[in-house]
Amino acid sequence: MPELIALQATPVARRPVTAGEHGFAQRIARLAVRSLYAELVLYPKPGLVSRVDNGSHADMTAATFLRSMFALRRYFLHITRAGIDDAPFHVLKRLGIEAEARMLHATAGINTHRGAIFCLGMLCAAIGRCHVRGVRMTADAVQAMLLQCWASALGAHSIDAGAGSNGARARLAYAASGAREEGARGFPSVFDVGLPALRRALAAGRGVREARIDALFALMAHISDTNVYHRGGPEGALAVRHQARAFVARGGTACPDWEARALACHRGFVASRLSPGGAADLLGAACLLQAVTVA
Repeated sequence: MPELIALQATPVARRPVTAGEHGFAQRIARLAVRSLYAELVLYPKPGLVSRVDNGSHADMTAATFLRSMFALRRYFLHITRAGIDDAPFHVLKRLGIEAEARMLHATAGINTHRGAIFCLGMLCAAIGRCHVRGVRMTADAVQAMLLQCWASALGAHSIDAGAGSNGARARLAYAASGAREEGARGFPSVFDVGLPALRRALAAGRGVREARIDALFALMAHISDTNVYHRGGPEGALAVRHQARAFVARGGTACPDWEARALACHRGFVASRLSPGGAADLLGAACLLQAVTVA
């Protein structure tokens, strides 16, 4: 576990933040945490931790995730305020590093939300920037703001990926993409896959739970998940995509037996120790955008 330093939130504002801006940042921070909670409590969720079971993980439980979320509350507030203040990427990155240290401190060194810290954090910053500029809060506007303000830095960040984490080792071993590569392209899997799947299911009259299941399987079918590569190699990644695509092809949660099929998929992933944590992080991001943006 890395040395835990600078655990106090770094002040980032270069001008006084108005009461209205602070209130907005508080609301977005609450929605970010609620989005992570929505992902946690979803079930059946193949291979992933929920309140029902620990999925493919022997080292973490739902309580571990709750401790992590509690530790991240102030991070989402500060990074939204940083977006409001048009902070440069190195400030956002520093906030993310400090948030990761707080996460690891809260979970005794277990990585519960590293990908979410990056993905939801950058979205919070872009949402904050849209707010202060008076931009109508659509998903397209948030993505455009993200790329307009930080695309170049995100591209450099994706190249300078290091090799210390399990995800980084999977990228090097299997040429798999991960959260940094997603960020460099403006998180297309969130905007073009996860969020549309969520909204299609809701528009078809299905409930929020079913819509989130559909979004998760759509993401599993689409992304190259370094968490899966780390645990299962190329064969495991192929198995995840194959099963997710089969679930989507049969209509997802519109199919009468969807819950039984999702549960069977979950049990199979647990038996193989597969865990699509990257898709789970992106689902949390899609839930945040659904809560914040208009269609």
